[in-house]
Amino acid sequence: MSITTHDSIIHLAKPLLGKTTEYYHTYQPSLLHPIPRKLHRELLNIDFEQNIFMGEDIWTLYEVSWLNKKGLPQVAIGKIVLDMHTLNLIESKSLKLYLNSFNQTCFINIEMVRKTIEKDLSDRAVGLVNVTLVHIQDIKNVIINNLSGFCIDTQDITITTYKLNPEYLYNITTNNIVTEQLISHIFKSNCLITQQPDWATVQINYHGNKINYTGLLHYLISYRQHNEFHEHCTERIFYDILKYCKPSQLSVYLRYTRRGGIDINPWRSNIEFLPNQNRLIRQ
Repeated sequence: MSITTHDSIIHLAKPLLGKTTEYYHTYQPSLLHPIPRKLHRELLNIDFEQNIFMGEDIWTLYEVSWLNKKGLPQVAIGKIVLDMHTLNLIESKSLKLYLNSFNQTCFINIEMVRKTIEKDLSDRAVGLVNVTLVHIQDIKNVIINNLSGFCIDTQDITITTYKLNPEYLYNITTNNIVTEQLISHIFKSNCLITQQPDWATVQINYHGNKINYTGLLHYLISYRQHNEFHEHCTERIFYDILKYCKPSQLSVYLRYTRRGGIDINPWRSNIEFLPNQNRLIRQ
C-alpha cells in the first residue's frame, strides 16, 4: 500500500479509531463512518466496478437493542449485506457505536428499527444495503459448521517471514486444469489502525490450472502481520490469485471471527457464488 493511500484511509478513520470514544445511548446516525472503496482499489489496478465482478460484505450483529414504546428493552440479532459496488464501506467501530446509540431510543416496532438502520447505512455507503433483524426468541435451530473444501493447513512447510508477499503465488500452478474448493483456518490479519488481530477462515473456489497448496499457504500466512481492513484483505487475495494464478473462475470468501459484537464476512467473485452464511465454530 502506498504511503499516500495508506495515510488517506487512516485520516478518514482516525476520528473513531485508536482512541477513547464517547458512547451515545440515543440515536445518532452521524456516528456512521464511511470509507471510500476506491482508495484501496486503485492500488490493486483492477476495476472492481466492472459488472464481471460481484460480491458482498455480510455483517452479523449480535448486540442490537432498543426500547419499545413502553420503555421495555428489546434485543435482536441482525444481518447487514452491503453490495461490493457501494461507493463506501462502513468502518466497523463506527457501526458498533451507531448500534449502541439505539440502546435508550424508543421505536414503535422491530420493523422501524430495521428500516432506520437500512436507510442510514444506504445513505452512508451510497448503494444497495439490505438489513434483517430477528427477535432472539424467534431464532430456532441455529446451525454452526465449517466451510466446505479441502483444508491446506497441514502442509509441511517452514515459515521464516510474515511480511505480506504476493510473489509466493508466482509460478505455483501446473498445467492440470482442475476445479477445487480450498480452505484455511489459520488466516490472520490486523486492523489497519489499532493493529488488533483479525482471525478468519478463508474459502477459495477456482477453476483453472492447479494451484500448489504450499505456495498458497505461504501467501495466506504472509498476512499475519499485515494491517488492513477485512474487505480490503478479501479483495487483495482475490486480485493476487487472479493475477498470478490466472484461474478462469474464482471466488474468495473470508469469514472473520467476532469483534465488538460484530462479525464481517466479505466475498468476491467473477462467477455466480452462493456463500454459506452459517456461523462457524469460532463465530
